[in-house]
Amino acid sequence: MADQLLLREIEFYGYHGVPAAEREVGHRFSIDVALELDLAPAGDSDDLRRTVNYGDVARLVEQIGVGPPVKLIETLAARLAVAILERWPEVDAVRIEARKLMPPVPAKVGSAAVRIRRERS
Repeated sequence: MADQLLLREIEFYGYHGVPAAEREVGHRFSIDVALELDLAPAGDSDDLRRTVNYGDVARLVEQIGVGPPVKLIETLAARLAVAILERWPEVDAVRIEARKLMPPVPAKVGSAAVRIRRERS
C-alpha cells in the first residue's frame, strides 16, 4: 500500500439532496479524504513543496461542497475525487468518504455515507 495523507471530518453546510426541499434547506456534510502518494521526499527533506498541502485540499473540498448542489452524495464524492486528481498530479489515487449528517429519513440515523476510490489512469 502506498503512503497516505489523511484529512478527516472536513465539515461544511451544503445544499445537496434528491428532494427540492433538501436543496433549499441544506444539511451538514462531513468528508474524509485519503490521498495516496509517495511521502518519502517530504519526510526526507522536511519541505512542504515535496508533498501536497493538506490545507489546500481542505479548502478545495469545502469550495466544492458549498458550491452548486447535486442530488446524490455519490456525485459529490466523485466531483471531489476528480478535482483532487486534476489539481495534484503527484497523487496516485484518492479515497473519499462523503457523509450527510443526520439525514432526513424515518429512523434515527447519524449519517448516510458513500466511500469511493479513484486512481489515476
